[in-house]
Amino acid sequence: MALNTPTTYFSSSSSSVPFSLKASREMDPRHAQETLHLFNAVMGGDAHHCNANSPGFFHDFVRSSVTVDHVQRGHLSSTILPKPPLCNTYGTLHGGSVGALVNVLSHACVRTVVGEDKELLLGETSISYLSATPIHEELVANAWVVKSGRNLSIVAIDFKLKKTGNSIYICHSTFYHMPVASL
Repeated sequence: MALNTPTTYFSSSSSSVPFSLKASREMDPRHAQETLHLFNAVMGGDAHHCNANSPGFFHDFVRSSVTVDHVQRGHLSSTILPKPPLCNTYGTLHGGSVGALVNVLSHACVRTVVGEDKELLLGETSISYLSATPIHEELVANAWVVKSGRNLSIVAIDFKLKKTGNSIYICHSTFYHMPVASL
């Protein structure tokens, strides 16, 4: 198969079944094969077995590293174990993975205060990266609602290394409350 059309399917070396990863016309075929190889190496298998295009795949993938320890109104405590797919080439938790974890945890925390009758809009997230998190080093994340009013809520999250108790990331997120539209 030629890799220069957008409808061309990659084929894995371990399987000849076509799947949904497609190359654009501008992409060099060698780079396409290298990308497929990297995807298979990171995800631990064939790309066609993983439905990465399904809704919620990324958040489910990120949540698989999180274990919730304690939930109460306005507070959430969890343990995070960075897995290799969430880490960068330096063997530390990738900054984008930290952002995704902040998004998931802050949304879960604010939902302990704001009911399902309100739609939430994430307006701002601020993350201070104080240090890097080595791969397989457990983190403890404590999230709490700092302020919650009629129109907005603010969530703060502190990530600490479980072993030493040192702060690694300090974050806050602002959510705007939107009334659910009725049809």
